[in-house]
Amino acid sequence: MDDIEFRYDTQLLIEGHDLDEDKINDYITKNFVGDCLLAVGDDELIKLHYHTNEPWKVLEYCRTLGEIYDIVIEDMDRQARGLQG
Repeated sequence: MDDIEFRYDTQLLIEGHDLDEDKINDYITKNFVGDCLLAVGDDELIKLHYHTNEPWKVLEYCRTLGEIYDIVIEDMDRQARGLQG
């Protein structure tokens, strides 16, 4: 089985004011290691999806932007091993 490079599938919603999906994408790309980044929405609500090994750092950053909720962090390595058995 191939090892998963980025273990945690991190998903959440950010609710705030003057949110900018491009700035959020740029900040995460420059400051956190991961892949499959998706940050889409408008200036009041952003949906974020990111594969990383350090989801808590992403949560800390997103909390500085506004209220975060509907947080889902899935361990893709566990899921993959579960499907093998």
